[in-house]
Amino acid sequence: MAQSAGGGRTALVLGATGLVGGHCLELLLGDGAWERVTVVARRPSGRADAKLREVVADFDRLEEAADAFAADDVFCCLGTTIRQAGSQEAFRRVDHDYVVGAAELARRQGAARFLLVTALGADPGSRVFYNRVKGEAERDVTALPFEGVALLRPSLILGERADRRPAEALAQKAAPLLSPLLFGPLRRYRAIPALAVARAMVRLAKEGFGGVRVVESDEIAALGG
Repeated sequence: MAQSAGGGRTALVLGATGLVGGHCLELLLGDGAWERVTVVARRPSGRADAKLREVVADFDRLEEAADAFAADDVFCCLGTTIRQAGSQEAFRRVDHDYVVGAAELARRQGAARFLLVTALGADPGSRVFYNRVKGEAERDVTALPFEGVALLRPSLILGERADRRPAEALAQKAAPLLSPLLFGPLRRYRAIPALAVARAMVRLAKEGFGGVRVVESDEIAALGG
């Protein structure tokens, strides 16, 4: 275990400048269960807190920041879109290579649990490129010898993003109209607030879990509601 000098639990957040990661960071900083929270990011979060440690790193050279990956619980909220990344290759580098590389570093540094936000439909055998990459990331992270891995598969995530995602913005506007029509087996397709995803991650880590836990979107909503 990678506990702090004071003996409390420690957390690492990846993707803290994003929508879910930002909420996750705020929740962890406000929760007494964690004594220290480290953020590894490409730019500062702009957040100041006595128990926060920020490490600005180049994700293509994460080994240079290896010491920052010593934590009990890792909250990985890394992700982009093909449109933002510019190509399928660039998308895969972020949503698979960075995620798996970070998981490998964290495990080597003694992390016990790794909580990863992927996506509804993640499947390494999918014909859909996006879902396939997400599934491959899940597969490769769960192959590592963590005490516990949680795979959170949210549907469309609701919230105000700093970056522009036109198609996603349109879907967010339609989501409130569609949600009442999605019940029973279709309930898992309901859009979900980013804060609920973050709350579910923190709750799972706080309660503790072992093995591989797959958390589909409807369960995320129940845990984070």
